Amino acid sequence: MRIGNQQLKEFLLDAELVDPKVLEQKFQDAEKTGKQLGDLLLEAELVDEAELGKMRAYILGIPYVDLGKNQIDPEILQIIPEPIAKKHNIVAFEKTGGELRVAMLHPDDLQTIDFIKKKTGLKIVPCIASREALEAAIKQYEKSLKAEFGDIIDTDSQDLEGVTTGIRKEGDEEGDDKDQNLAKVAEDLPVVRVVDTLLKHAILQSASDIHIEPDEKEVRVRYRIDGILHEAMTLPKQVLPGIVARIKVLSNLKLDEHRLPQDGRFKIEKEGYKISFRVSILPIFDGEKIVMRLLDESSKGLTLEMMGFQPRPLEIIHREINKPNGMILVTGPTGSGKTTTLYTVLDILNVPEVNISTAEDPVEYRMSGVNQTQIKPKINLTFAATLRSLLRQDPDIIMVGEIRDQETMEIAMHAAMTGHLVLSTLHTNSAAATLPRLLDMGAEPFLVASTVNVIIAQRLVRKLCPECREEYKINEKELATLRDSYNMDEILEFVKSADALKGKIKPKDTWTTVSFFRKKGCERCSDGYKGRMGIYEVLEMDESIRKLVSQAAATEVIEKQAKENGMSTMVEDGFLKALQGITSVEEVLRVTKE
Repeated sequence: MRIGNQQLKEFLLDAELVDPKVLEQKFQDAEKTGKQLGDLLLEAELVDEAELGKMRAYILGIPYVDLGKNQIDPEILQIIPEPIAKKHNIVAFEKTGGELRVAMLHPDDLQTIDFIKKKTGLKIVPCIASREALEAAIKQYEKSLKAEFGDIIDTDSQDLEGVTTGIRKEGDEEGDDKDQNLAKVAEDLPVVRVVDTLLKHAILQSASDIHIEPDEKEVRVRYRIDGILHEAMTLPKQVLPGIVARIKVLSNLKLDEHRLPQDGRFKIEKEGYKISFRVSILPIFDGEKIVMRLLDESSKGLTLEMMGFQPRPLEIIHREINKPNGMILVTGPTGSGKTTTLYTVLDILNVPEVNISTAEDPVEYRMSGVNQTQIKPKINLTFAATLRSLLRQDPDIIMVGEIRDQETMEIAMHAAMTGHLVLSTLHTNSAAATLPRLLDMGAEPFLVASTVNVIIAQRLVRKLCPECREEYKINEKELATLRDSYNMDEILEFVKSADALKGKIKPKDTWTTVSFFRKKGCERCSDGYKGRMGIYEVLEMDESIRKLVSQAAATEVIEKQAKENGMSTMVEDGFLKALQGITSVEEVLRVTKE
């Protein structure tokens, strides 16, 4: 069913759609690069997409359909789920008896056709359509997604607007009435259903965050999935007060407070999952912006192996966390998974024989057997104040959510020096940069050298979907681009010596002969990626590093010594995972390029 480049070339010559000399050149390019001739012609704008589509339909003997701007029946459109429609450029547009007519770009995608056939139990009749027509048809999903609760918005928007307008007109002296009106809106069935739908879609798509952002005329909803924000839907502005009120009621926040930020949390427990929502509400120019962090409390505990640590760093971490005292530091930017790493280490250390206490802001995961304290700066319950109190509670292990200031750092270091194991996080770009950072915060060099056991620096990369990833080899141009950012020769030597790639990479291999993998996209994934994993560098404090810290050495000097001692950098770990097919080079570039 697939059209070969030679076959397409012959038909195009017969139809005289492209100049023969230009067509021959593009054909040669297609053969060299392994690309489709049709794609190269479209890129060069040598042929009209509709004409090419009709030509392909003629060759394959299947219909060409002009979807135009006609509205597709939402019930028929929804037969194919939106993620599949977007990933595979396929739309259901007509159903007759047991037959379903679908418009698609690639009718040779038999895997997708077979999947839809099994899912629907219908006979699939593929038709070819232009990319532009398919994009217009796929946009109709937005309306059908809204249709799930469109009746709520459209039918009840006037009632909601009436109530919320009344709230806005109330004076401060009538605060009780305003409160009651807000409470009424929050419990109103339409608003409850809208919020429930937003939460349900976020859970189904495995989102980590929900952003509800008011604009001048509308409200934008976005989900963060695998670290990337995606547009979910747009709602009319008049439903905003109701949504905000509903979320405030769920989070037990003040309904009539619109001028100050508020933080809260609530939980949803249903058969199969238990999700905790951490809520942050911030007043902005056009209303109140809401960000909700989703924390899956029903998920099974992670292990360091599952998180992506290689054998040698894993051995170092296990050795250092089992020491009775010292500091374990995890570093990286916001959203790099530092807290998850700390909780995983705590889970390993959480046995009945030890007393574990934490100071966190906020408490993200509840852990049985661990005494967790929520920091509240408004009442002077700071990290430093909490840490002082914790030291009087006979702890064996202390976790400090983050070292933000000199006072917290000094107390944590003295605790590590006086027989406690202290775990904490810092915001630095690399493991080696953490040591000078502590000195910049005012720590004495000898204190840093004697208390820090190990530093873990990390980033999160998206994992390639194993069902549809594509194998490929990089060319010289791509390699030159990589050389601008990294020492590729040094990385090559590292991956050749890595145990994880033994048998896969030969001593004579170069970057252009080894195989990488890239995203493709299928019905089981989003954008060709599914899930995330860490890339790490683990710096162990041995005598050579302690000596450099005592001399207040620069980051570059410490990193050079650590690498001589056997430390692999995050970039090296990233390329190792790229060669294993776990992630892509693009992902490594995205999270490590400075």
